[in-house]
Amino acid sequence: MKKWLRAQPHQPATLTQLQALLEVFTDEYNHRRPHRSLPHRATPATAYQARPKATPGTDRSTDTHDRVRHDTISKAGTITLHVHSQLHHIGIGKTYAGTYVLPLIHDPDVRVIDAATGEILRELTIDPRRDYQPTGRPPGPAPTKQKARTYET
Repeated sequence: MKKWLRAQPHQPATLTQLQALLEVFTDEYNHRRPHRSLPHRATPATAYQARPKATPGTDRSTDTHDRVRHDTISKAGTITLHVHSQLHHIGIGKTYAGTYVLPLIHDPDVRVIDAATGEILRELTIDPRRDYQPTGRPPGPAPTKQKARTYET
């Protein structure tokens, strides 16, 4: 921000002029300038808008347990969390190993969101009978398409 302010051709002489320049910088930085640290060089405003927003609940009569965690997907492609005092391993996929995520927990319902992009990586309802919550995909690597074979006669 300081470099940007120094590079402006007309330097502010009053606090009002400085505030106006800071507002231009903030708008440019958040809404127009692509960021290398965000996927697809998105802007901070785009990343923010992509994330689900918390809203007030309408029915507080039920005893629910809502929380947000900050976690990183393990090398095995899972995250671990407690639901109703029971430890559960949630499969996300090895593709996402090392990804920083925000698990949103509403009792047995869980959403795992990529912290950088806001993309929902997994939505599920915890099966209390299972410690490991599988991804639903068959085990092993993703199937690959085989090339069509041509035979010469």
